[in-house]
Amino acid sequence: MSKFTDPAKELLDKVGGSENISVVTHCATRMRFVLNDPDKADVDAIDDMDIVKGTFTQAGQFQVIVGNEVASFYNEFTKIAGVGDTSKEDAKEAAKQNMNIVQRLVAHLADIFTPIIPALVVGGLILGFRNVIGEIDMVNNGTMTLAESSQFWQGLYDFLWLIAEAIFHFLPVAITWSISRKMGTTQVLGIILGITLVSPQLLNAYGVPGAEDIPVWDFGFAQIDMIGYQAQVIPAILAGFVLAYLEIWLRKVIPQVVSMIFVPFFALIPAVLVAHVVLGPIGWEIGSWISNVVYSGLTSAFGWLFAAVFGFAYAPLVITGLHHMTNAIDLQLMSEFDGTNLWPMIALSNIAQGSAVVAMIYLNRKDKKEQQVSVPAAISCYLGVTEPALFGINLRYLFPFIAGMTGSAIAAVVSVGSGVMANSIGVGGIPGILSIQVPHMLMFTIAMLIAIVVPFILTVILARTKMGKDAYDRLGKTRP
Repeated sequence: MSKFTDPAKELLDKVGGSENISVVTHCATRMRFVLNDPDKADVDAIDDMDIVKGTFTQAGQFQVIVGNEVASFYNEFTKIAGVGDTSKEDAKEAAKQNMNIVQRLVAHLADIFTPIIPALVVGGLILGFRNVIGEIDMVNNGTMTLAESSQFWQGLYDFLWLIAEAIFHFLPVAITWSISRKMGTTQVLGIILGITLVSPQLLNAYGVPGAEDIPVWDFGFAQIDMIGYQAQVIPAILAGFVLAYLEIWLRKVIPQVVSMIFVPFFALIPAVLVAHVVLGPIGWEIGSWISNVVYSGLTSAFGWLFAAVFGFAYAPLVITGLHHMTNAIDLQLMSEFDGTNLWPMIALSNIAQGSAVVAMIYLNRKDKKEQQVSVPAAISCYLGVTEPALFGINLRYLFPFIAGMTGSAIAAVVSVGSGVMANSIGVGGIPGILSIQVPHMLMFTIAMLIAIVVPFILTVILARTKMGKDAYDRLGKTRP
């Protein structure tokens, strides 16, 4: 008998039995359930189990934090429960039955950007390294950059742009591929569609605003502007879905014996044509409008208020999953303004929530079981991934969550008020400073110190108030 046999039986009983499990899978530290009736799960009893480090519900999934032994526990659980192995994609699809319309829309947006995020993070780090090499005067008594002082560093600076350009300028290729992958259509067609949006024969998107003579395809009766959509998000999303739905429809009406020939032909050509004639220009205008509204709001006389609200509300957005929408806005800001003033606030929010967890590590330093969750969660937060900290610690106690939100709001006001801009999306935590434009690094550092210090102090203070007492009483813990 495995050491996980009894805990697995206990968890199965407390989630409502096998008949209440629609789908179950696991990630690095958590069991992920899609339950037929979430109300049948005895959440309080599950939280009291020795093997359980915490629970939460997100995106239609009931998640149980087990820790690093989750894979072995999962194997024992599925054997006892009699439920089959299921992929994470299947779990996500099943979870959508528990979502409302808004949650489903956000889930679709998340499904598009999640596979691309590793590339975006790498691209942000590369631009950050280029920042250090080519923008900071750090040699020859602070009068020269590394790139100016050495041919090696100049060569490295130029070489790194090859990768950064591939990630950000050719982003539409990744987006249209990701949509075809999500929709279950032919992925290579999605890639080809994306390439047609950024082809070298088109006028580069960055050259369009000042261009006096835009090349055209001349069909005699009509002309189409040969404009590229480098780094454009919304045109790529619109075009990708048109291609996917067109292919899905054609599969239904074209006989299978000739589908390999005619489905790609009649899907790709109309999709490319519609993308350049209709969707591209419309998507460009929509993207420009969104980015202008956000940028104008953050740089206006009331920018501090916008920053305070966003800084305070970003962590709750993560809980709902709505934070995925900021990826598209950040990328649009980068294409319109050569940088983003939104992303620095996201990095600061992650740091603030991590600092609140550090305060809880200090307060509960004698609770060894909790530290199995809190220590990795704090590290994860400081590196840009907040979910373990939010659901494993901060939301359970609530007062550190509020402390983190407050510290984030103050840091966001400082960041926006001093005009901090990032070159790109990067690691959304302390290493994110590499993505900040060089003239703004000092002020971002000050904002980071606020995001570290304020939540820590505020968490310790709130722990000694009635809010803290109520939290510890609710969790059956002794307040330090």
